[in-house]
Amino acid sequence: MELWPFATHPDRYQHLKLTINNDGDGEVARLGLAIRDDAPFRGSWVLKLNSYDLGVDIELADAIERLRFEHPEVKVVVVTSDRDRVFCSGANIHMLAASSHPFKVNFCKYTNETRNAIEDSSRGSGLKWLAAVNGACAGGGYELALACDEILLVDDGSSTVSLPEVPLLAVLPGTGGLTRVVDKRKVRRDHADIFCSLAEGMKGKRAVDWRLVDAVVPRSRFGDAVAERARKLAAGVADKPWKGVVLPDVTPQVHGSELVYKHVTLAFDRAHHTAELTLRAPDAAPPADLDGAVKQGGELWPLRAFRELDDALLRLRFQLEDVGVVTVKTRGNAENVLAFDRLLLAHREHGFVREILLLMARVLRRLDATARSFFAVVDEGSAFAGSLLEVALACDRIYMLEAAGVAVQASGVNGGVLPAPQGLSRMAIRFLHAPGRFDEALAAACAGPIDASEAPDLGLATITADDIDFADEVRVAVEERASLSPDALTGMEASLRFAGPETLETKIFGRLSAWQNWIFIRPNATGERGALTMYGKPERPVFDPRRT
Repeated sequence: MELWPFATHPDRYQHLKLTINNDGDGEVARLGLAIRDDAPFRGSWVLKLNSYDLGVDIELADAIERLRFEHPEVKVVVVTSDRDRVFCSGANIHMLAASSHPFKVNFCKYTNETRNAIEDSSRGSGLKWLAAVNGACAGGGYELALACDEILLVDDGSSTVSLPEVPLLAVLPGTGGLTRVVDKRKVRRDHADIFCSLAEGMKGKRAVDWRLVDAVVPRSRFGDAVAERARKLAAGVADKPWKGVVLPDVTPQVHGSELVYKHVTLAFDRAHHTAELTLRAPDAAPPADLDGAVKQGGELWPLRAFRELDDALLRLRFQLEDVGVVTVKTRGNAENVLAFDRLLLAHREHGFVREILLLMARVLRRLDATARSFFAVVDEGSAFAGSLLEVALACDRIYMLEAAGVAVQASGVNGGVLPAPQGLSRMAIRFLHAPGRFDEALAAACAGPIDASEAPDLGLATITADDIDFADEVRVAVEERASLSPDALTGMEASLRFAGPETLETKIFGRLSAWQNWIFIRPNATGERGALTMYGKPERPVFDPRRT
């Protein structure tokens, strides 16, 4: 199995230029888009007009994560273009047209998650983002700007912001554009209706009046205006008095049909469309204090283990498209997991620890949004405790062996420190029918190990069975799940996982899983005469006029 390069480093960026200390004090970073048209991720498409593919977004995701962990001195990131009169024209259309349906949808999910990470860094880390739109800004380019805290648009008579997917391609903006326009920027519905139907987009005073951008500035004053606004944003951000830590590469080793990381193993069986994901608890107790944790840096167990889990989830999405059912297991000493949780909770206000907890939460939300069936298996040798129990709670089902010594246990992190996309603890979501029981159940699960006799009532197990029936129970469940329609399962899981209150994130991923998934396979978009297929050709697309 050839490993795709999900890991990168600023020294290896081909499309982005990350500059720090450009203002003399390190508070402002600049992320310049200079996308090489001759360096696609995989394929032969040309990345014209600062259009992007997966490789560009891998660099963007890396830059966001490194800024958070390696450069806490940065308070503001200015996102702009190094190309003349074009900010970003969005996802490369020829790449989308040439890609498989699963790749298109997973690409949209990944780009969504990078934008979510920008917003998460602003909300959770105080890292503010300013989009300095210095040229044409379309589709995914505008969605990148929408993820930022503020948008400044150059007023040069030609530069516009636009979401042209519906009129040009007969698909939806794939990176949360529709939702962010009306829910985040509070654009009026009627204004949004016009804007999202205009391929040419909007510019100037109307773009400001309709709340599509925060300000327009003449080109002669644009650089000064961006610098001034960045300084004002930085002035409102508190100092982060901790030194950054280096993030190590977490690319796995390939051993036949296994991807082996330091703390994670992903074994796959393509013939049966299944995989087994195993997370290992730390081999030793955590450092005695915060200084010891900071000294371990990027190798600290929760940080490295969850970064490895993140990488494994991406490989499931992109490189193991035919795997539909994943059993999730843990191994090791559960007490060590709980001890690490206690360390993190005791120092959660420290910047480094806060970033670890925020990363863990993001990885779990990536699991929530991954179109695979996840069955947690709690058996002999399991270590589903605290933060690893949260992984089980993110799964669609939990199977638990009735045997001495087999147990699960909660910690303070299960109380909402690692929230689901709904903004709630995953354990709390299990008690939507009786909200008052959540605190009681959490207290009981934190008090000590919970075996199979108690776990179902506390929302910590779905099915329990003794050692005679357990293996068959899990095997039959996996086989039955693998026999069902993957399309129906994707829709079902997305609907069930996002129970409870609606948020910007649940709206985006719910619509992506349902509407975009459906639209991408409709003839009006991807048929022989569909708009996406005909893009760039002289012939006009042909639409089936029936509304469904």
